[in-house]
Amino acid sequence: MKPTVKDEMNGIIDRYIHVQELNELMKSFVAVRAESGTKWGGLVETSHRMLGGNCPQIERAAALAELIMLTLDIVDDLQDRDKLHKAWMTCPEPFTLNAVLGFQAAFAAEIGLLQQELGQGSRLSIIEVNRLIALAVNGQQCDLSSDVRIQDEADYFAMVQHKSGSLIRLACYLGYSLAGDAAEQAAEQLNELASCLGVVAQIENDVNNLIQFDNQNDILQKKRTLPILHLLSYSEREFAPLMQFYGGTIGEEQFLQHKAGCLAFIRDSGCIEYAKVVQSFYYDRLEQLYESIPGVAPWKERFKETAFASFGIVQTV
Repeated sequence: MKPTVKDEMNGIIDRYIHVQELNELMKSFVAVRAESGTKWGGLVETSHRMLGGNCPQIERAAALAELIMLTLDIVDDLQDRDKLHKAWMTCPEPFTLNAVLGFQAAFAAEIGLLQQELGQGSRLSIIEVNRLIALAVNGQQCDLSSDVRIQDEADYFAMVQHKSGSLIRLACYLGYSLAGDAAEQAAEQLNELASCLGVVAQIENDVNNLIQFDNQNDILQKKRTLPILHLLSYSEREFAPLMQFYGGTIGEEQFLQHKAGCLAFIRDSGCIEYAKVVQSFYYDRLEQLYESIPGVAPWKERFKETAFASFGIVQTV
């Protein structure tokens, strides 16, 4: 995160949060976020500048993206009860929840103010911003209740498009909506690119969570990710304990007695290889879309570097 974007985030907090204790708490969360190397703001700026945009408010838009993504990540950590070392997980939960409300209110007020300042000629729309955030929240709910919400690959991809794709689309939207007419042609391509990027990144995450068999393992949480759906389709005849665990006929303690067998089943089933093949299709489309977007050097190259680095994507799937 650029120091200037961090300063913009702190400035937004100062404009809306006047109780010193809460103000300082929220700024401490921003500081933790800045140290983590998040690049949501970079995605906003590079998508803007590669299309020839030169809006003086672009770093403010980048700060808004970082604020809402931080808010959603805090909520995600509270839901999953992981990353217990994070600042927002170590302070009293009522304080964290109040900080979440503060971030959300500050974001809503500031995005409205920015739209007003840019005037009627701007493509920035509060309605579109909130629509994309709402899609992400819907996707997160489907992920949390994936045991009932996700029954097949169509359900999985719909969840990913909402949960991950919508947020990447939001960052790109905050960039290209401030670029004026130059973004008209590229908007649709960037939207599809964001969706493909979300799928590629999510599959990468799902594979990593599958092979790291600890308390954050997706199987122990009974999630239905792409590789797990593949496993479940063969489990009844090749590794019954997995189907029994997902069906509720055995508990976690009993299932963990079959840990070695489960790891062998994962290795031999081809589920990871299958997920990687599907990922490669989306990666190829991602590359095609990137090449088709008209962009200004060196910003187009920086956009790709930022987008791939932000989501842990290796550029040779």
